[in-house]
Amino acid sequence: MKTLYVLAGLGLLALASHAQTGPLVVAADGSGQFRTVQAAIEAAPNQADKPVIIQLKPGIYHEKVTVPALKTHLVLRGADAATTVITYSDHVGMPGLTTPGSYSVMVQANDFTAENVTFENAAGYTAGQAVALSVEGDRAVFRHCRMVGNQDVLLLATGGSRQYYQDCYLEGTTDFIFGASTGVFDHCVIKSKKNSFVTAASTPAGQAYGFVFLDCQLTADTTLARKVYLGRPWRPQAQVVYLRCALGGHIAPAGWDNWKNAENEKTAYYAEYKSVGPGANPAARVPWSHQLTAKEAKKYTLKQIFAGKEAWEPAP
Repeated sequence: MKTLYVLAGLGLLALASHAQTGPLVVAADGSGQFRTVQAAIEAAPNQADKPVIIQLKPGIYHEKVTVPALKTHLVLRGADAATTVITYSDHVGMPGLTTPGSYSVMVQANDFTAENVTFENAAGYTAGQAVALSVEGDRAVFRHCRMVGNQDVLLLATGGSRQYYQDCYLEGTTDFIFGASTGVFDHCVIKSKKNSFVTAASTPAGQAYGFVFLDCQLTADTTLARKVYLGRPWRPQAQVVYLRCALGGHIAPAGWDNWKNAENEKTAYYAEYKSVGPGANPAARVPWSHQLTAKEAKKYTLKQIFAGKEAWEPAP
């Protein structure tokens, strides 16, 4: 009899585990289990060790969303990024808000994944810094997602954090990809909306990699963006590398900016490898930037970039 009770208990545990990891469906129109993304996140189990799917039905979700550190292994999955949008409009002009606090979505948990979702800050051109997505957790993956806004759109917030963006679309104005994490942008489209800077990395001293762009396409609103720099150093040790990227004619011939501080030229590491397109101009680049050799470019593999203290390589 005791054995039967034990088996029954194990069966209940298995059912409970299955229930926790089954899809949590969110629909703004009320046709799902939850009307808000935040409610589904709060319902997910803490410290999960396998994926917990949150399925977003198409819709516009007007909410400020936080994925707390305990909500590990969440998968936020939409059907189509164009029709599945999380949007908010906080910005630094509002009382008490700093740039990091202006996010629409904040990911603090490790092992977070998002697929087919748009992360938007709709504060507008004149709002100043207004973050659409801030990521602090380690081993974050974004596939077929859109990050859109104006100034300071995507904050790779934490040194030591590893983040992978595959087939994503990023759109903004000033420093719209910024922060301290190691971030790889793989086959992404990067669109500048006015004359300014694509990146503002704050890579910590001693961190092996900053931002790496692999086979990306840099485009622009050509009526407003005719002189755009690949990056400027938010912190002296900034690292940004573009490999095999197609650069539009909006990219400034000099390529890089020292943020009005010549000392940054001694410490920042800015490089390209086999850039193509009208914005590819190695001879005109600032002399303190680098054109990688084939041997140097070989170290920019996912395995090496994401090695860290604990090996990690995003699944294909």
